[in-house]
Amino acid sequence: MTIKTSDIQKIREETGLGVMDIKNALDEAGGDKEEALKILQKKAGDKMAKRAEREAKQGIVGSYAHGDGKLAVLVEVNCETDFVAKNDDFLDFVKNITLQVASMKPENIEDLLSQDFVKEPSKKIEDLLKEIIAKTGENIIIKRFVIYSTGEDPISC
Repeated sequence: MTIKTSDIQKIREETGLGVMDIKNALDEAGGDKEEALKILQKKAGDKMAKRAEREAKQGIVGSYAHGDGKLAVLVEVNCETDFVAKNDDFLDFVKNITLQVASMKPENIEDLLSQDFVKEPSKKIEDLLKEIIAKTGENIIIKRFVIYSTGEDPISC
């Protein structure tokens, strides 16, 4: 069976995974895109399990302050290397997680991971985490977050 380059490109745009991994999954699935995605997801899960053992000591703290001054959020997201911490995909992920925390105010990390992503409700935050891990090839952890909120008065420093 011949695999079309356009099929590989579509899956690559969706997942950020490597071309050869996608081609091999499509070959294994007989060209069926949905089956190939399942194969890739299983392989990514296996890789994620191996990565989870690696320590994530680099990263950044995302911040958000609402314009009215009554809400502020800090979110720490860790990765393995400073190279990934500077990567645009990682920075976008941190920004999205920070906005998610500000808008949905989860109780803890588990609650956050189980929430629907506000920008794309068909995805869970846990799915976004898996996607960024697959894209970067590193262990990434949403370490902690804090929400500062006041009733009537703005937050002051």
